[in-house]
Amino acid sequence: MSMSDEMLVFSGSASTGLGTRICAHLGLPCGKGEVIRYADGNLFVRVLENVRGRHVYLVQSTAYPANDNFMELLFWIDAFKRASSLSVTAVVPYFSYQKGDKKDEPRVSIRARVCADALEAAGASRIVTLDLHAPQIQGFFKIPVDDLYALPAIVGELREMQLADGNVVVVSPDVGFAKKARRYAQALGAPLAIADKQRLDLAGAMTINEIIGDVAGKTAVIVDDFTISGGTLVEVAAALAERGARAIYAAISHGVFTDEAMRRLDESAIRKLLVTDSIETQPVKLSRKVQVVSVAPLLAEAIRRIHGRESISVLFES
Repeated sequence: MSMSDEMLVFSGSASTGLGTRICAHLGLPCGKGEVIRYADGNLFVRVLENVRGRHVYLVQSTAYPANDNFMELLFWIDAFKRASSLSVTAVVPYFSYQKGDKKDEPRVSIRARVCADALEAAGASRIVTLDLHAPQIQGFFKIPVDDLYALPAIVGELREMQLADGNVVVVSPDVGFAKKARRYAQALGAPLAIADKQRLDLAGAMTINEIIGDVAGKTAVIVDDFTISGGTLVEVAAALAERGARAIYAAISHGVFTDEAMRRLDESAIRKLLVTDSIETQPVKLSRKVQVVSVAPLLAEAIRRIHGRESISVLFES
């Protein structure tokens, strides 16, 4: 039996473009389904083809609007299971509520754990996601979770831009991201610099106290997992410019953008911001400085390997 006879790939309404690109890489037609939104805000999903005894892969990010798209994800999983699919792998390029991974103040919910419980209760067999902000979220699940890295796609684009010429420095926006930033530095054969960032209040005000590392005369590439307001990227870029960086670029896995982020980016020293297509339901028009890099080949290969019972460890290499 061929792969197309065994496997079906569907996309939710939040990831139709990415789902189509993934299917193109797999050489498969996209699974047929529909989503109906009623006037009161209710969602209704319907699978439009036979999935009985089939391995189903559903691509659905959960952002803009996060709650609607997460509920739609649950409804799809439930629909596939009730239609007697053999398994349902939820491919969630951007996993919302991933910052809610701990109880760091009294009387609050551990939101990521609630999401994990809901996905399991709906019937998900496996989760494939991309660059979780808190990797320990994998431990909230009792089912397998593959937390892939966008690094190969982003590094490949940086090389295409010829930003690996020996005069590049990779910059982590804070100490917490330094370990992941070091992987980018190793992939590019570049040194690592770290910004000493200090949060001033809960509203998001922050300052850069120092840049640890030599950036003068170099092309700086700031790397991070995601941004919302763009504040950290812009402040780090300003600090790099003050310390003599020759040119400044940035690369992030998830662009959770707001209007304020685009304005800040346009006015900043950042020449170009690379971002993946993990989120395509953007509520804002992207700045001309934003360049989208597709992770469809990465996710398609992950699906192919999972379906073929092959190791996916090679996907964690740059």
